[in-house]
This record gives sequence, structure tokens and C-alpha cells, in this order.
Amino acid sequence: MKDLKNQVVIVTGGAAGIGAAITTVLVDRGASVIAVDINDEAGERIAAQNPNKIVFLNGDVSKMLTAEKAVALAISKFGKLTGLLNNAHASRQKPLMELTEDDWALSFGTGLNATLYFMKAAYPELSKHGGSIVNFGSGAGLSGQKNQASYAAAKEAIRGLSRVAANEWADDNIRVNVVCPMALTDGVKHWKAKFPEQYKDSADKIPLGRFGDPEKDVAPIIAFLLGDDSQYMTGQTLMADGGAIKLR
Repeated sequence: MKDLKNQVVIVTGGAAGIGAAITTVLVDRGASVIAVDINDEAGERIAAQNPNKIVFLNGDVSKMLTAEKAVALAISKFGKLTGLLNNAHASRQKPLMELTEDDWALSFGTGLNATLYFMKAAYPELSKHGGSIVNFGSGAGLSGQKNQASYAAAKEAIRGLSRVAANEWADDNIRVNVVCPMALTDGVKHWKAKFPEQYKDSADKIPLGRFGDPEKDVAPIIAFLLGDDSQYMTGQTLMADGGAIKLR
């Protein structure tokens, strides 16, 4: 399957977890990827999978300079940029009244701000020939999940930002969509260990009966949104969550 042949995509947090799964699937489908991450070991490992198609960039996504470096690297290595996936996001799970200023800054810096910075950095190149941006929202924001205030707030802000960009950039043939995944990542496993009852409650509400597999269940949806088969979709939120939340 080479439905992403000739596509060049930046994936933030693209060296580990769900980001690594997505990087792998995108490359398997023909794309070239700039994987941005702060994990050197994981970055070297993901790049070694396919050195001709994957370039690792160590960088803090909460800095505009990292976004600019990623775009410049895509152009220098592959000649263009056609897509962007904003996946990276760090946060701490705490009750609302225990959240500190640093907790809030961490979530908004690596989530909302990073999404904005990478979108702005990618825009000049994407506007040349059109392209696709996929941002990550979360069911935690849609449902108001306990202990997730900083994360949920940032994710809902990302959805609002994405809708504005979808309207403003439609004339440039840039599509902007949101995916809310429910996948069994390392982060979810950590959350499960810390809040087992909350994890069980979430799992019990999934009609398909399980948390998704990052590579088999979530990554193909990202690939669809980055490819030409979704050329008439923009401003949408897609739930990759086994039916747990049904948007109207």
C-alpha cells in the first residue's frame, strides 16, 4: 500500500509511543517523515528502521525554533512538506485543586502552544501546493474526565484552533482535522496504574470492547486524513475510540 507516496510529513512525538506507531505506518505507506522528539534513544531507533525515509530531530516542541527547524529539515532532506501531525503532548494527572502553575504551563506549552507553532511554521510551505494537518484532541476534553483538567483544557483549545485554521486556510487548500484517539499507549498504562478504577470505567464504556492498538487502529486513520482520499474533509473531529464518544 503506497497511498502516501511522495508525501513528506512532520510527526511531533514521532519516535516513541503512538507517534512511533504512526511514523512506522506512514513510511510503510510511502511517506517520508521528520520525527520530532526529545528521546534520543527512541529517535535513533526509529530512524534506523528506514534511514532513507525517516529523519529524527531532537527538539522541544514547546519552542517555535524547533518547529522552524523541522520544516527546514523536511525541505532540505525531502524537498517539500505536505503534511503535519501534532501528536506530542506532556501533562500531569491531578485533581483540579492540586494543579500548579507549572502543571498548567507544561500541558499548554507542549500541547496547545506546540500545535500552534508547528502549524504556523508549516503554513508557508503547505500553502504552496496544499496539504493536510492533523491535530490530536482527546475524549478526556470532550467528557471532562476527572484528574485531567490541564490536559483536557489544552485539547479542547486545540480543537478550537483547528476549526479556525480550517476556515482561514481553506483558500490555500490546506485541510485541518482533529483525531481523538483512545489507544493503549505507555501513557495510558501509567494512567491505568495510577487510577485503576477510572481506567476500568473508561474501558467499560467502549462499545468495541477494548482500547485501540496505536499501529492497527489509530495510525490508519491518520494516514487517511493525510492522504488524498480525505481531500473533501476539513474542520472535522474524528473519534478513534471504539465508539466511546459519538459526536453529533
